[in-house]
Amino acid sequence: MRAHAARWNSWRAVMKRMAWAFIVGIALAAGSAPARADDASDARAVISGQLDAFKAQDGAQAYGFAAPNIRQMFSSPEIFMTMVERGYPPVYRSSNATFGPLKPEGAGLRQEVFLSDQNGQSWIATYTLQRQPDGSLKITGCQVRKGDDVGA
Repeated sequence: MRAHAARWNSWRAVMKRMAWAFIVGIALAAGSAPARADDASDARAVISGQLDAFKAQDGAQAYGFAAPNIRQMFSSPEIFMTMVERGYPPVYRSSNATFGPLKPEGAGLRQEVFLSDQNGQSWIATYTLQRQPDGSLKITGCQVRKGDDVGA
């Protein structure tokens, strides 16, 4: 009888571990969005479109590339443009945009863009993007840090 109980307890322990592994696997899979074949080209188009809109001082177009979380923080294209001009001058007046590799991040994507400002100083803008319910890709955030070189 003891041998039967020991086998039963051993079997239950194995089943319990398998169940936990399954649950963890499902949770991890749900936490990251599957990459789409067109993600890289879409990310480049969205970021390039917004950079071009900044150069053209087209607030409505630049604001259109922002995700709902950004639009909630900045309630109009004018407020958004003022924030970018004051807080992100290397992005607002960038040149020489070069795209690094696109990487998955959580439920979205992360794209580094290497830029130069008006003085030739290099900058690295790290964009986060996320697919919207309509399938479009929108910018959910941007962080800028100084690069380590100065271009011509």
